Amino acid sequence: MTTTAPHAQALALADFIRREIPLARAMDLRLEHYDGDRLGLALPLAPNVNDKGCAFGGSLVSAMTLAGWALVELALRQRGEDCDVFVAESGVRYLQPVWNDFLAEARLADGAGWATFFDTLAARGKARIEVACEVPGTDGKPAAVLEARFVAKRRG
Repeated sequence: MTTTAPHAQALALADFIRREIPLARAMDLRLEHYDGDRLGLALPLAPNVNDKGCAFGGSLVSAMTLAGWALVELALRQRGEDCDVFVAESGVRYLQPVWNDFLAEARLADGAGWATFFDTLAARGKARIEVACEVPGTDGKPAAVLEARFVAKRRG
């Protein structure tokens, strides 16, 4: 696998998300970056605006959830695992309004690791992993954060 292969896989997954999830298409979600550890989705404010002129909270949580889902889905695809991935539990905090185009970033939560996740998947056919997501705000502080548990279950 070349160093550009993970990014190419992430681009293909972002295209899949836009094609298969109408909400993602309406939000105009795009891949911003992916390095194997972090995944970022970029969204313009215009289709995600609320009546006050800032980003709609539903768009923020949806973007963070999709970023977390995509991070787990990519890890599975890169290892040739055919699984259904879903968010089992999440909590969101809105910390400041977002007045511009924004980014939703996902990474594994502190203490979570792919090794344990894949060992559990191999043993049980399903596994869960904690993901931390954030919409960066101003002054280096987050505008919104999402803590989520994603579950992967082998198909068939």
